[in-house]
Amino acid sequence: MVAAARRALGERRVGHAGTLDPAATGLLIVLAGRATRLARFVALLPKRYRGTIRFGSETSTDDAAGEPVACDERWRERSDAEVAAALARVAARPTQVPPRVSAKKVAGERAYRRARRGEAVDLAAVPVSIALAAGGPLDRASGELVVDVACGSGTYVRAIARDVGRELGSTAHLATLRRLAIGPWRVEDAVPPAALEAGGGPPPLLPLPDAVRHLPALEVDAARAEAIAHGRKIEAERRLEGPVAVFGAGRLLAVAEWREGRYAPLVVVAP
Repeated sequence: MVAAARRALGERRVGHAGTLDPAATGLLIVLAGRATRLARFVALLPKRYRGTIRFGSETSTDDAAGEPVACDERWRERSDAEVAAALARVAARPTQVPPRVSAKKVAGERAYRRARRGEAVDLAAVPVSIALAAGGPLDRASGELVVDVACGSGTYVRAIARDVGRELGSTAHLATLRRLAIGPWRVEDAVPPAALEAGGGPPPLLPLPDAVRHLPALEVDAARAEAIAHGRKIEAERRLEGPVAVFGAGRLLAVAEWREGRYAPLVVVAP
């Protein structure tokens, strides 16, 4: 998709704000030109997914792409209320063990590379934020449960599926996954891949400030605007927590953070 966007836009600098698993579908945020410098701030936005948990087997990847590593049919003995309660308990946990085949690093190397070499991968639990995980009812014929998940960055929906199976004393994996939204952006408003690759002209681009509209905004005068546009720290009358979008005359100049009494630029986007 990045290559297709480069061709459609005629822009070499194109990036994205977080990939999907190979078998997943849904929304991908693509950034072009100076907006590529803002990818890390977009990537931290909360996300919404719709997935299908399939009970009866756990896989090497925690989704349908992996090989079965354990099978258990005790999920059939659980009521819909027990399944819903298990999902709620998993969603309430403050940490999650990522899938063995994931982009998490182990001793400086991606876990999926070690796993694909057949090496044992022992990943530590990491903090996660799951605002919503609701689904049902469980389709008893197929053993599948459709779930909607709202979560913070770094949360693996396939790990949720795995853990729900274990919570029920059984096994499960994620059969399908679709990303519905990233922050304020929804998949139904996106440019379809076919349209991007059809060669019908460049797709519409959102304004640069949209990429950081979730950040607190700080408007500065001309002198400070020039300073931060050149990568220098600036004074300010008020301190805002976390990254701040800095504007001058209504134009996005940089993203900065408070350091030792002044705002220091993290990223400068002013031309």
